[in-house]
Amino acid sequence: MENQATKQAVKNVVLVHGAFADGSGYKALYTELTKKGYQVTVVQNPLTSLEDDVKATQVVLDKQDGPVILAGHSWGGAVITEAGNHPKVAALVYIAAFQPDNGESALQWLQTAPPAPENGVLPPDDKGIVYYDQEKYHQGFCGDISKEEADFMYASQGAFYAKGFVTPITHAAWRDKPAYGLIATEDKSIAPEIQHEMYKRSNTKVTEVKGSHVIFMSQPEQVTAVIAEAAAALSAS
Repeated sequence: MENQATKQAVKNVVLVHGAFADGSGYKALYTELTKKGYQVTVVQNPLTSLEDDVKATQVVLDKQDGPVILAGHSWGGAVITEAGNHPKVAALVYIAAFQPDNGESALQWLQTAPPAPENGVLPPDDKGIVYYDQEKYHQGFCGDISKEEADFMYASQGAFYAKGFVTPITHAAWRDKPAYGLIATEDKSIAPEIQHEMYKRSNTKVTEVKGSHVIFMSQPEQVTAVIAEAAAALSAS
């Protein structure tokens, strides 16, 4: 299926963050991408529901002046799977991210492998918000960045409402558009085998990166290289 968004050079990148984080975690990736000439916008997800996060992403996509590479980390993968149907989206990049199909939720995939001992995702509280155990956050979520960076990331995260996690995808954009996936081989939050299974099922072009769940922070050059690969393939098509 040809996508009209691929008819011109792709220079716009939109980044969607996941749960237990906010857009500030994308600073290193933003810096790498802008050095290479990309126009980068970071979505601030409300994390209140899948629908709300998709709307926040669509608002940003509406403002883009041409075709877009839409990239998402972790929970952001579910968001881009739905929001990626936007006509300006030319390709999808999954950064250690969930990639559900039609009728599937992120939680369904998370439950396909036992959690790592370091994983600190807690049950929802009385408001339906899911938090990450602060004692496990550094090693379980972002073990290859400094403690200082991890502490800031924990302090600046959004409140993630569990209902988003169980909401099924209605139309998986990866079925119609090129998809690229980065697998974090040392991931303690989404098991690498889960990432492999999702990306294999969808014929996503995979790059393995040795790093924690936050490879976009610890290995921004490698994530940038995959985004640039996606953009170059589209610009050449």
